[in-house]
Amino acid sequence: MRTPTGFPLMGDAPIFVAYDSADVWARPELFFLDAEGRPTVVAGVPPDYFSETGQLWGNPLYRWDAHEREGFAWWIARVRALLATVDRVRIDHFIGFSRYWEIPADAPDARSGRFCPSPGHALFEAIEGALGQVAIVAEDLGVLTPEVEELRDRFAFPGMKVTQFAWGSGADNMFLPHGWNANLVAYAGTHDNDTTVGWWNQASDGERGHMQAYLAREVREPAWDLMRMGMASVADTFVASAQDLLSLGGEARMNFPGKPAGNWSWRLREGALDGGVARRLRELTELYDRTRR
Repeated sequence: MRTPTGFPLMGDAPIFVAYDSADVWARPELFFLDAEGRPTVVAGVPPDYFSETGQLWGNPLYRWDAHEREGFAWWIARVRALLATVDRVRIDHFIGFSRYWEIPADAPDARSGRFCPSPGHALFEAIEGALGQVAIVAEDLGVLTPEVEELRDRFAFPGMKVTQFAWGSGADNMFLPHGWNANLVAYAGTHDNDTTVGWWNQASDGERGHMQAYLAREVREPAWDLMRMGMASVADTFVASAQDLLSLGGEARMNFPGKPAGNWSWRLREGALDGGVARRLRELTELYDRTRR
């Protein structure tokens, strides 16, 4: 599957599926459900950068032992179906393939959860055995343990870097481009972040000062400055959001983690990227030799 210009498409695969999905309806034995088909435990993450009470996603959790007994056939079929429509698959919450946060189904928030192990190595070995080397991108953001890094690197999956996270600390911050390797997909911000202009408007003096010192100049267009930084880096791939191309503020934010409603409402209007924006993006892409990648 290619775009009209010949560039590959990258799709997104959440680690979990919805309770009311066809997957849970058709294969309930692969999920933690009670005798009446209701979840006994659900997915989420502990308190983090985005939420003091954690994130209660509510997805039913996998019975990994049941998946393993059938050779992860459900997962193999899922990845095969995704690769029929896209060239690369970004797996959201890759950390959950090393360990996942299990929350009682009746809990009011995610704080009462616990970590449980996942069979990540066995799963990806089964996928590789059935489908060959798969173009998976690991969304490895969050608490990056040595076990997660080892799992990602064992299968040579590209990790992710987000430049909005780079500022206000020391030179060893893992999100600063001078420390990156090539096997990465870089972003100014993901769907969970504010737009770059929205982030900059809320940034601390320390974050702003650090970014301007790193660039050795005043920041006038934060979105385009971070896009330029990502494109100039050694990262194999850089992803720019439409909101950043248009230098939109927080009113155009896509998603607020932990907020159950009011998300995913922003829409790109027809023709918004025509003219000057398109020319500017092409110039930047050609300048850093990204048209042939």
